[in-house]
Amino acid sequence: MIIIAGLGNPGAKYEKNRHNIGFMAADEISRRWRFGPERAKFQSIIAEGDVDGTKVLLMKPQTYMNESGRAVGEAARFYKIKPSEIIVFHDEIDLAPGRFRMKTGGGAAGQNGIRSLISHLGADFRRARMGIGHPGEKELVMPHVLGDFHKAEQPWLNALLQACADALPFAVAGDDERYQGEVMRLAPAPKFSPRQAARGEI
Repeated sequence: MIIIAGLGNPGAKYEKNRHNIGFMAADEISRRWRFGPERAKFQSIIAEGDVDGTKVLLMKPQTYMNESGRAVGEAARFYKIKPSEIIVFHDEIDLAPGRFRMKTGGGAAGQNGIRSLISHLGADFRRARMGIGHPGEKELVMPHVLGDFHKAEQPWLNALLQACADALPFAVAGDDERYQGEVMRLAPAPKFSPRQAARGEI
């Protein structure tokens, strides 16, 4: 069994934020692989399913982003899941919009959800980093991540979410390099600057 956690903030006002791309990925995975009904457990909305013979617990922590580790840590302890069996989907401002990278271990790089997870799990969980781009100025980061995706961003966003779900068997099998490659093959990142994305010029 593995845990897949999508990070985001609960509530309708955050639903379409760039910061909630992890929730969006979890929803697409649930739809693509026909997971069971959602229910509340582990301070999260969870669903259970099967991906190519591997049992998966899908989580959307409801603790708000900055306390994501509390929820995922609780589930990991309950099921005795090792960090290497946890995949976390989250937004990444240091990747251009539409880029995708898998990473195991390392620091939080300013992502507070990841910082919380490290404090509860240690650093050695697997991160599915979904690029949303950097707005170019430090003071613009918060409004950027807590802003909604622009209409012009929907094509690459939808393609990335679908690719993350379609290629998922590689990730659950533990082949993160193959998973990363397949996601980017299915959803090549668009060619534009992060500043263009932030200003809605794409």
